Amino acid sequence: MPRRQLVFLIGIVILTVAASVMTVVWRNEPLLGLDLQGGVSVRLVAVGPADEEMLDQAVEIIRDRVDALGVAEPEISRTENGVMVSLPGVDDQERALSLVGTTAELRFRPVCRVYSARGASRPASGVVSAIPASCEAVATGEVVPAVGPAGVTLPEDDRPGDFVVLGLRGDEGGRRYLLGPSLLTGEAVSDADALFIDYQWQVGLDLHEGAVGIDGFNAIAALCFSGSPACPRSEGVTNGRLAIVLDGQVVTAPSIRAPEFRRDAILISGGFEKIEADDVSLALRYGALPVELEPENIRLVSATIGEDSLRAGVVSGLIGLLLVAVFIVGYYRILGLVALASLAVSGALLWSIIAHLGTQSGLALTLAGVTGMVVAIGVSVDSNVVYFEHLKEDVRDGRTARSSVDRAFPIAFSTIVKADTASLISAGLLWYLTVGAVRGFALYLGLATILDLVATYFFMGPMIRLLSTTRWFAEHPERFGLPSSGAVSATAGSLRRAGA
Repeated sequence: MPRRQLVFLIGIVILTVAASVMTVVWRNEPLLGLDLQGGVSVRLVAVGPADEEMLDQAVEIIRDRVDALGVAEPEISRTENGVMVSLPGVDDQERALSLVGTTAELRFRPVCRVYSARGASRPASGVVSAIPASCEAVATGEVVPAVGPAGVTLPEDDRPGDFVVLGLRGDEGGRRYLLGPSLLTGEAVSDADALFIDYQWQVGLDLHEGAVGIDGFNAIAALCFSGSPACPRSEGVTNGRLAIVLDGQVVTAPSIRAPEFRRDAILISGGFEKIEADDVSLALRYGALPVELEPENIRLVSATIGEDSLRAGVVSGLIGLLLVAVFIVGYYRILGLVALASLAVSGALLWSIIAHLGTQSGLALTLAGVTGMVVAIGVSVDSNVVYFEHLKEDVRDGRTARSSVDRAFPIAFSTIVKADTASLISAGLLWYLTVGAVRGFALYLGLATILDLVATYFFMGPMIRLLSTTRWFAEHPERFGLPSSGAVSATAGSLRRAGA
C-alpha cells in the first residue's frame, strides 16, 4: 500500500475523531429551526397601496432588523400584498413582532405646549386648516389640531406638516404634547446605537452631512435655543424643547441647550431600559419601512409539534439506514462494512459541522435539512456501489482481486465525482432559486454530498487498498463480496470453449 494512501486513511480518521471529541467538549449542538423547536410566524399585510419594489425594500429592512435582534435562520419572504415572517426560538415573541412590524418613522417636532395628566386645557378636536409658521397660531386659535377620543392625534391624522397632540412613549394616560410641524425626519440619521452613559441607557445618533442631516438639525437647534416662535420656551424652561417622535409617540422632548451639535454627539435620553434602547436604536439604524404593515395572521408553532417532526425524521432516517446496512452487508460482506464505516466518517464530520455552525454562526437545522441528510445516505451508498461493482467486473474479467483494487478505484471515483457534481448543481440551483425550507434541504444535501466525496477519496479507497494487501483478501475474495477464483476460472473456461 502506498504511503500516501496510508497517510490519507490515518489523517481522515484522526480528523473525524478530533471533530467529534471537540463537538462534545465545546458543547456544540445544532440550532433547530422553526419547524423543530417552535417559534412564531406572522403574515404582515400592507395597509395602503404597495408595489413590488416597496415590499422588496420592506423585506430587506425587516431582515436587517431581525438579524440584529439575534434571531437565527429567520424566514422572511414577500407575499402578494405583504410580508411573511417566521422567527424560530424567539424568547420574547411580542417584542420581536413589534420590532418587525413597526414603521420606525422618526420625526423632530418643536414642542408648543405640554399638558399634564389632569390638565383640562387640552386643544379641542378639529382639523388643521393651514400650515402655520409658529406655535402662536395654535395659541391664538388660528388652527386646531385634530385629536381623537383619547386626547391624542389619530395615526391617520399624524401628518408631518400638521400640528399634532401626541402622548409620551410608555405613558398612555399621562402627559400630552402639542407639537409643531415636523422640521426633520429619520432620513437624517445615518446610524444609531444604545449607549450606557451617566448611569442610564440612551440612544446615540449619528447624522448625515448636509441639509438633510446635521445642518438641518443645527438649524432647528438654533431656533429652539433662542426660543423663537417656531420653537418657543416652555414654562420653567429657559430654552425651547424639541420632541423626538417615533411612530406617533414622543420618545423624549429635551430642552435644547446649545445652538449647535456635532453630527456624532447627539443623544436621546428617554428613561430607557436596555432592551428599549436596543429596540429604538435598531429601528432607527435600519430606517423606516416604505409601507405600513399590520399583522393579519399570527401563528405560534409549538415546540411539541417540532419535537414530533424531528422524532419522525430521525426514526425514518434510522429505519432507512438499517435497511441499507442490511442490504449492503448482506450483498458485499466485508466491503459492505467498509461502506458503513465510510458513511460513519462522513456522518460524524457532517454532524460536527452542523453543530459548530449552529452554535457559532446561528445556522438552523430544519426538518427540510433533516430530509436532505436522509437523502444524502443514498448518495453515499451509491458511491460505494459504483466502486464495488467496478471491482466485481474486473475480477470477473480474470484479474486478481488485488490488481482490481488499484485499477477500479480511479475509474469508479471519476464516475462518483460526475454523479456528485450533478447533485451539487441541483443543490446549488435550489439554494439560488428558492427561499425558506427548500434552501435548508439544498444546503444540507450539498454539504453531505461534498463530505461523501471526502470520505470516498480519503477513507474508503485507502481502506480497501489496505485490506487488499492481506492474504485473506487474495485467498477468500468471496468474503468481500467479490467472485471467487473458482468462479472466475469457470467463467474463463466457458469463454474459451465458446471461442473454440
